[in-house]
Amino acid sequence: MNAPAAKPQDNRGQALSGPQVVAQLASLDGWRLWGDGDTLAIEKTFRFVSYLHTLAFANAVAYAAEQEDHHPDMLLAYRSCSVRWRSHDVAGISHRDVRCAALVDALAAPGQSRSAIG
Repeated sequence: MNAPAAKPQDNRGQALSGPQVVAQLASLDGWRLWGDGDTLAIEKTFRFVSYLHTLAFANAVAYAAEQEDHHPDMLLAYRSCSVRWRSHDVAGISHRDVRCAALVDALAAPGQSRSAIG
């Protein structure tokens, strides 16, 4: 009997190294590092024309996060929403965070997403 084929390694389950995080950030528009040590995450702030647009975006992010079973920290303001990804289970930033950041970018309607606000 043949042994089962090995599954390809799933990189979601491990923290990226510093150089890997920097390389992945280069592929994301406007995302930046936030925090340090135990709080290190990737973050982007999205601006909107109204409070209701901000809430609609936050709800869309929440729905997508629930589908991914991976939940960001979000900070809501009158016309902006900051989204912060970090994988607590690996104590760092993972490929899963990068993938979810790209998903959030896709949720932002054209013209609403801007580069990170510092």
